[in-house]
Amino acid sequence: MMVHIPGLLPPPEVAECRAILESSQWVDGRGTAGEQAAQAKFNLQIPVSSETAAKAGGIVLRALARNPAFRSATLPRLVLPPLFNRYDAGMRFDAHVDGAIRTLPGSGEQMRADISSTLFLTDPADYDGGDLVVEDTYGTHSVKLPAGDIVVYPATSLHNVTPITRGSRWASFFWVQSLIRDDGKRTLLYDLDTAIMEVRQRLGDHERASVALASHYHNLLRRWAEL
Repeated sequence: MMVHIPGLLPPPEVAECRAILESSQWVDGRGTAGEQAAQAKFNLQIPVSSETAAKAGGIVLRALARNPAFRSATLPRLVLPPLFNRYDAGMRFDAHVDGAIRTLPGSGEQMRADISSTLFLTDPADYDGGDLVVEDTYGTHSVKLPAGDIVVYPATSLHNVTPITRGSRWASFFWVQSLIRDDGKRTLLYDLDTAIMEVRQRLGDHERASVALASHYHNLLRRWAEL
């Protein structure tokens, strides 16, 4: 399931993130890639352990925490601290699948990467190329979103970033370990949650249909969740 969430970061917070990143050094992005992915990766990143990454990442994490659409789509158990990348002219990331296991900085705890996330920090008019292209069972999807918008999709998907031919594309990226490991089950729960919100808006919270649907949602979540 691929979900586009508009306006995760409002314009003032996009500008704040950009200002923080502009004052930082950038390093070769291959430092955070596995052996195979490193051969396909040509971009720049903010150092993972830097104060800049922590400060800008805090803005992103607070935005995620207050966004009900993100919670509904991902059902997060663990979120890896956000990373930040940059693609200048000629840079790209060829087709790859993200690594299955990630290590949480500081604690050494390992997490399973169920969901990949890309938060765009540059408006599409400011660069050419740089499309995020994701392949799944329903075909190939090309994604290029306004600054502040985020897309989440299964980490099992083959994906790439097309070469930049003009300008520069900045983004935040990170992974989520979901309470629901299986993407098909997550999709069912997301669709059910969306339907529940529509029914509640039309009928109210106390109508029998609203209560019954909410009960089914929580009982499925109780049956499938991994804690």
